[in-house]
Amino acid sequence: MPLIAYQDIFTFKLFLNDLGLLSAMADLDIKTIVDGDSFFTEFNGALTEQFVMQQLRAAEIDYTAYWTNDKSTAEVDFVIQHEGEIIPIEIKVTENLKAKSFKLFCDKFNPPNAIRSSLSDFRKESWMTNVPLYIIGNYFN
Repeated sequence: MPLIAYQDIFTFKLFLNDLGLLSAMADLDIKTIVDGDSFFTEFNGALTEQFVMQQLRAAEIDYTAYWTNDKSTAEVDFVIQHEGEIIPIEIKVTENLKAKSFKLFCDKFNPPNAIRSSLSDFRKESWMTNVPLYIIGNYFN
């Protein structure tokens, strides 16, 4: 700690202020979202990460990072510092909740609080808590 002291200023992700702006800039047709077009699967993850970023900012999480291992073969979507803890947050869009990179991070650093956010119901497991996407912003209040 502090988390910001470990940032690599040459490696970063960019986010917009608004999910609608991202969709408009990408020229995303609303029919693609509603119909669940097969071409939409990759961008769906980007939209969900954008949504979570907006929720974290609304919850006054000022600094968000992400983690990759040394070989860049594993990644955790968000790593935040909140109330004296470093908390990894993995975002899952689908019902496939396997998260090898997330588990790798948790096994390596053993955080006291690890969060996966998905469409699944709230549930606490021994090594992480699943928080539904629709309440992720309120989780930190």
